[in-house]
Amino acid sequence: MRNASQRPSWRAPATFGRTVLAGLAALGLAALCSCTVGPDFRPPEPVAVATYTAPPQDAQTEQAPPDGGVAQQFVPAETIGGGWWRSFQSPVLDRLVQQALDHSPTLEQARMRLEQARQDELAQSGATQWPQLDASLGTTREKIDPAAFGLGGRSVPPFTLYSARVNVSYMLDLFGANRRSLEALAAAVDYQRYELEAARLALAGNVVTTAVRRASLARQIELTGELLDHRAQQLDITGQRYQAGGVSRQDLLAQRSQVEQTRASLAPLRTQLAQADHQLAVYLGRAPAQLVPGDAEDPAALDLDSLVLPAQVPLTLPSTLAQRRPDIRASTALLHQASANVGLATANLYPQVTLTAGSGPEGVSVTDLVNVWSIGAGVTQPLLHGGQLQSRKRSAQAAYEAALAAYQQTVLQGLQQVADALQALQQDAIELQARDRAQRDSHAGAEIAGQRYAAGGISHLALLDVQRQELQTSLDRTRVQAQRLVDTAALYQALGASP
Repeated sequence: MRNASQRPSWRAPATFGRTVLAGLAALGLAALCSCTVGPDFRPPEPVAVATYTAPPQDAQTEQAPPDGGVAQQFVPAETIGGGWWRSFQSPVLDRLVQQALDHSPTLEQARMRLEQARQDELAQSGATQWPQLDASLGTTREKIDPAAFGLGGRSVPPFTLYSARVNVSYMLDLFGANRRSLEALAAAVDYQRYELEAARLALAGNVVTTAVRRASLARQIELTGELLDHRAQQLDITGQRYQAGGVSRQDLLAQRSQVEQTRASLAPLRTQLAQADHQLAVYLGRAPAQLVPGDAEDPAALDLDSLVLPAQVPLTLPSTLAQRRPDIRASTALLHQASANVGLATANLYPQVTLTAGSGPEGVSVTDLVNVWSIGAGVTQPLLHGGQLQSRKRSAQAAYEAALAAYQQTVLQGLQQVADALQALQQDAIELQARDRAQRDSHAGAEIAGQRYAAGGISHLALLDVQRQELQTSLDRTRVQAQRLVDTAALYQALGASP
């Protein structure tokens, strides 16, 4: 028997080490001789057009008077710098957008999806690019029947079998199945990265748009309130004239109806204003009740006239759009993933070779453990799967064609959005030009009416009617002024400007 001071040797024989080295050398040789089946991805060419709208494309909008009516020039540019909302020159707007970018749950969700995709890629990379090494310890209690071995009449008591083993396995990527799988996961990471960029761009655009509309609604409520005061004064005068028999009851009822219609128009404006505040709170990562009046991120501090319309807007070429817009780049990543899946489905039609090796002590006593090692290789060649593998390959090819069509549709929609924004800005300028002239004429008419009233040439009721018309033209101009700012933000967003 072995002395208690003796220790079992757990070192694998030199033969095992040499065998493993030979196996690794064969693995490296096989890797060098391997190939990658299936298509190699190449991004498709975008739509070859030189302009967004039918030529000749306008280089600038119409000229209108100041206060939001300057002519906007579309300046050719290779890229558009980040922080495009700063072109409106509003510190309040800058703080709102930055608050949203820092605290929006939507962006946090997109960031975590990107991290998930990265970890999935790392997990698959570790599982396929490197050999798998596992250690196991085991103990079992066994009893054998001596008669089964021709040892009748002898009794063998139960015994315990101890084992400790290290196993190594590696699947040779001879036809690129693992590489295509990693390629697909890398494309999935790209997709989530571009989705995060798209979410940032959309969030910045939504904050700017909502903040501008909120400022426009506040101005409209103010002007509508003044309009209501004028109509109420007209109603009072009409009521006095009715009591004196100067007008009919029909005239009184008509004036009262106009007052109530004006008062009723305030309710939806206030509702829209409250909804804009609530939406901004969500964009900023807050509950609607957490918007504190007077703080740095209070949207009420944003005045419509404080927003400066950018006189020059950078305009990239249509061929550059696919390289900048994050949703188009995300669609390209999905197309890349679909292409890699075709290669993966193709590689699954070919043989799969797996190398295995193991070594470790086994025995019925801790002091009597002996080293046992093994090494082997296995080849699996699909033969008959009822057409499953071929169908999966055709399915992957169909998915690629669908992804290609989706990419083309995304590019076309991007071109359409830029063209729509350019056309909207042109028409906004034309409308604002006309609204501004109407507002200026109404203001001049109100001044003349004020002079005539002071000289006794017209009644107070006639003066109030002229002033009401001036307020109405100011209200109409406010809507167009805000819409022009909104459409400018929409153009930046359509061009894929960096947030």
